[in-house]
Amino acid sequence: MTDEAFAPLTIADYAAQAALTDQHSDGGSLAFPLIGLFGETGSLLSEVKKKQRDRASYRGYAGAVVEELGDVLWYLAAVASRVNVRLSDVFIEAASMIGASGTITLAALQPDIMPRANEPTIAFERTLLKLAGEIGLLVMDLQERGTEERDNLPSSRLAIIARTLIQAANEAGVTLEAAAVKNLAKIADRWPRERQYPAPLDANAEPEERLPRKVTIEIFERQVRGRTFVFQRCNGINIGDRLTDNAMAADDYRFHDAFHYAYVAVLGWSPVTRALFRLKRKSAPKVDEAQDGARATLIEEGITTWIFGQAIELDLFAGMKPGDLPFDLLKHVRQFVAGYEAERCPLWLWEEAILQGYAAFRFLREHRRGRLILDLDKHQMTIEPLS
Repeated sequence: MTDEAFAPLTIADYAAQAALTDQHSDGGSLAFPLIGLFGETGSLLSEVKKKQRDRASYRGYAGAVVEELGDVLWYLAAVASRVNVRLSDVFIEAASMIGASGTITLAALQPDIMPRANEPTIAFERTLLKLAGEIGLLVMDLQERGTEERDNLPSSRLAIIARTLIQAANEAGVTLEAAAVKNLAKIADRWPRERQYPAPLDANAEPEERLPRKVTIEIFERQVRGRTFVFQRCNGINIGDRLTDNAMAADDYRFHDAFHYAYVAVLGWSPVTRALFRLKRKSAPKVDEAQDGARATLIEEGITTWIFGQAIELDLFAGMKPGDLPFDLLKHVRQFVAGYEAERCPLWLWEEAILQGYAAFRFLREHRRGRLILDLDKHQMTIEPLS
């Protein structure tokens, strides 16, 4: 491995990478990054509050601070970009304010050794309040300027915010370089510029134990002694149990296997479907027990039920396209599968699986029957009418 693999991240390099991840879905408005700058600073203060309130039980504080500092840095870069100020100039000025000099890398802005703070200090809390105040002054300054004058915003206003951000990171014991790298990785995980589909999770399994790369499933309702059940058929053979909603109020959850099949087609993952098709990886006992066993099946069913509760509040995700699902929803899904192979699936891929599953579910809800066509090689599940 070469030394270049460990090259420090310069401000200019970070600004360039951050700019590539700014999708300008807001039309390039300055309001969006300003609100984000405020919001992420508020989120940092919220993490302080949660840790102060639940000092013993809130264990995610340190990781959340790193993530939120990275988000603040990203929005600062976006503001600078949209007022045509170079982020490197902002941090050069900020570095001179704190007496730093030399090559402007993120690492050069902070002490070589910083103790990690696992709890918020009074100084950190005050610095965050100061940061929020400085951002407020920036907003007032920009509001007083016309659109053309915004391009002449002094870099000193942004430099003061950058200096305060550096101080906050120092007091939290967080390197801005680590926060920046984590931020860029998070964006690539959720909103990648190019979608590169990973190899199937069972690519190295025995051929007879792999999930089917192509398969068609028929799902339909049928009356049995006055009760309505959902049945499934594959290759002319009925599979699985007949299903009802298993709920006091009818919600058509009886069609929910569409979600499991979407996980198969898009993620290449579904312990539930493995059990149904008798495709557990018995040749690898540890994988069979941990990844294909009862606990993994319960995890998948739990995720599916939880997402359904969220979807009900969002019109079953109707009209949503890739990039529209709530980021927090996808983060919670990742937490559900922590420790299981599905944890390796990027968040954007989870979103595709969820959206395709709900497109099929809405079709089944309307027509009461349909034919699901799974194509794992294309990471795609489609549905067509079933006569």
